[in-house]
Amino acid sequence: MKRSFISLIIIFFVSQLITGQSQRKIDQQTLTWIRYYNIIPLTEKWAIHSELDNRNFVNPIHENLFVIRSQARYRINKMMEAGAGFAYFNVNTQNPKADPDYSVPEYRAQQDLTLINDVAKITFHNRFQIEERFIQKTDINGLLNEFSFALRFRYRLQSTFTMWEKENHNIKGTVSDEILFNQGKDNRKNTFDQNRFYFALRYNFNPNIGLELGYLKSFQRRSSGLDFYDRDIIRFTFYHRINRNFKN
Repeated sequence: MKRSFISLIIIFFVSQLITGQSQRKIDQQTLTWIRYYNIIPLTEKWAIHSELDNRNFVNPIHENLFVIRSQARYRINKMMEAGAGFAYFNVNTQNPKADPDYSVPEYRAQQDLTLINDVAKITFHNRFQIEERFIQKTDINGLLNEFSFALRFRYRLQSTFTMWEKENHNIKGTVSDEILFNQGKDNRKNTFDQNRFYFALRYNFNPNIGLELGYLKSFQRRSSGLDFYDRDIIRFTFYHRINRNFKN
């Protein structure tokens, strides 16, 4: 538990140090993220996790992007889990006041290793993730027939805990902080990508159905290296686990 709290403090300190430099232009934005998250167990150790995520600006109301993601996850043991998958992003705009007549596709592969540690009544997840991102290039006329490639490294420390429980119903709290770094020739000015702080409450109607409402604070450096997005995000998630029983 001590190591987890030290990691959280380090992440917070580093992110604040980085984002505190050269803050020449900061765009304040408010968004909603609405997500459907599905889990299909294949065996006691293997499962398929899929999600649909629609993200919109609030003022003015405008589409930001749409995400389809699927990954296979393997529970190595009680304290370790691994995953690998693929995601498709359809990005309409990063500026709600702009309305381009095209959307930018991104194809993304991802792999992660998550370390799980239960301390008292709190479960800590340390997730180390790498992404291979293929983003279609654009110019003032629209999409080009070429892609940029970049790696992105992510570390997230997350804690979950039960706040109330009765029979199959419960309310769980989640607090997390994640820091992201880019690597690639098109990201030399924004090696630091962003920091995401998140807290949420999830009401589980039963072990297979849950609704989560959360707040995410995202501070992201843009490709110029000098400009930033400061985003306040309200996130709704519908969790749906397909109930399957496995016999030994």
